Amino acid sequence: MFINMKLIITLLTIISAYCIILLTGCDNKTGHTISSPDGKILISVELQEDGNIVYNASYQGEPVLVRSRLGIQWEESSQSENLSLAEVSPVTELSDHYQLFYGKKKECSYTANKRIFTFTQDGRDTLQVIFQVSDDGFAFRYSFPGRSDTQKKITRELTSFNLTEDAKVWIQPRARSKTGWNGVNPSYEEHYLVDTLLSRLTRNDSGWVFPVLVHTSNCWVHLTESWPDSGYCGSHLNKGEKAAELVISFPEPTEGFTNGVVYPESVLPWTTPWRIVTLGQLSTIAESTLGTDMATPPPEGDYDYVKPGRASWSWALMKDPSVNYTTQHEFISYASKMGWEYCLIDVNWDTQIGWNKIKELAEFARSMNVGLILWYNSAGDWNTVPYHPKDLLLTTENRKKEFARLHSTGIKGVKVDFFGGDGQSMMDYYQDILRDAHAFQLMVNCHGATLPRGLQRTHPNLVSMESVRGFEYATFGQETAERVPVKSTILPFTRNTYDPMDFTPVCFNEYDNNHRITGNAAELAQAVLFLSGIQHYAETPQGMENVPGFVREMMSKIPVSWDETRYVDGYPGKYVVLARRTGNVWYIAGINAEANMKTFSFSLPFVGDQKAILITEGTDLRTFRKEEIMLHDETPVNLEIRPNGGFVIRTGP
Repeated sequence: MFINMKLIITLLTIISAYCIILLTGCDNKTGHTISSPDGKILISVELQEDGNIVYNASYQGEPVLVRSRLGIQWEESSQSENLSLAEVSPVTELSDHYQLFYGKKKECSYTANKRIFTFTQDGRDTLQVIFQVSDDGFAFRYSFPGRSDTQKKITRELTSFNLTEDAKVWIQPRARSKTGWNGVNPSYEEHYLVDTLLSRLTRNDSGWVFPVLVHTSNCWVHLTESWPDSGYCGSHLNKGEKAAELVISFPEPTEGFTNGVVYPESVLPWTTPWRIVTLGQLSTIAESTLGTDMATPPPEGDYDYVKPGRASWSWALMKDPSVNYTTQHEFISYASKMGWEYCLIDVNWDTQIGWNKIKELAEFARSMNVGLILWYNSAGDWNTVPYHPKDLLLTTENRKKEFARLHSTGIKGVKVDFFGGDGQSMMDYYQDILRDAHAFQLMVNCHGATLPRGLQRTHPNLVSMESVRGFEYATFGQETAERVPVKSTILPFTRNTYDPMDFTPVCFNEYDNNHRITGNAAELAQAVLFLSGIQHYAETPQGMENVPGFVREMMSKIPVSWDETRYVDGYPGKYVVLARRTGNVWYIAGINAEANMKTFSFSLPFVGDQKAILITEGTDLRTFRKEEIMLHDETPVNLEIRPNGGFVIRTGP
């Protein structure tokens, strides 16, 4: 019998597409469903007999999230039980295209299916749950469309993520408020638990921070949230009652701006932040832009002053004594020589250098085509940090006065440090600083800070946030230095997946007090693997002079704004290989964090046939080796990389 295979394939494609349409637009027996455009992700929403709402998520037909809860607790009542389903909207298609100034991708597109579930309680108190499902994940949020003249208060959110019991997590503990050096916590600077069964975690007073990476038997999952527009706090996670359940938790009472609101309160109408779940293969996590897809677009305005770039920074290795006129003059020259755009002058510049000398440095920097960034203490009563200048940014009046002075002197940005948690008023304080800085064309980098949560899309002058146990901690203690290689393979899939991260990478020489574990080429690879609108490099002028010329040349060329990112290979905590492109030039970078020599073997069909330069470690981890290689579409690249070592490949001459 003659079988027309082409016809069979066509019929199967039609049937598959029809099934997807049915799943997207119709209800199943247990609830109402909505699927991703490609049909691989399916969400169902169920109203249980007791009036509680749960949702389920599957990927390619296999469960990922099972009977996870939805609902909120008002100050005066619970909107989580005895609910009635009033309406389910038709599925609508959404599409968006936007540009980012920096990050893994400049041109971003978002396509999703949307459905709104409307619930009432005793015929009133409308609660809407809005789901949007794209090919790389889904997001949901609560909306209260009524109107009120008085403030409504939410005391608890019942949202949960009930994963399958085989789920393993890469998750960062949350430090208690007002703990740590001068009471600066929480500042998202703890060590990750790596590849740990979620079922083994127990509920505690502190919980864990977003984002969380999860591996189930059939897919990878990334959990995070969007920044609240207003009227909401930043959230974190804690363990739920079920074995593999995580639940939304609110900040501690001490995490507000001075005398400010901590917990969510607002008049109606009111909409909560998005809960964002990316799921698929590890490549999906590495390449997705879902975190910024769900962010609020920026207000109209002129953002041409936002110029991503690289910066020299003396404090990383030389600490407080380096903040003096002579050293900063040297670091400005260093930035200029390297072709970097900025120089950051850190703590106590107001007394150790003084304003008049800062003006001289700004003029010198301008002549060298380098912009200056100045450090500020966020001040307030949330910590006792002695560094200054402080108390200059707490009010709109004072901020505008200070920012006007900076702008008139040609300063390009500010680094604001030591914030105080995730309370609603503190989350508003970040945006107040960003808005006022924008009015004076200043870029902003926040340290000792919360997670960005896509805020860099809403406020393009936000060029970076710390929110990581970064390089400086490796100079504070050997324990952190030991963990840098492993952490470098985790961060591209967790903290740095969507948001800028001021890890302050790249040191080719030794620290004063601790032994550096990472190899030289692994340090170089961090400049490609880590994303930040302004990349503050730790290495000093003297240290950079000690490396081969081809390394300095590479460091002068690696950009911070990428047109495209591709996942190549990896397993968080063990190794990572990513490829990033700017224009026609590809950078492929990798790190081996395992205890043994590793053979990397990967193909780069998206790069094509090109000449390239390979830099890796030489005879040991403290040396470099350069090799000219030829890349071919399907011919694998084979590299032997030492433990804690790495490599960078750059195409072109």
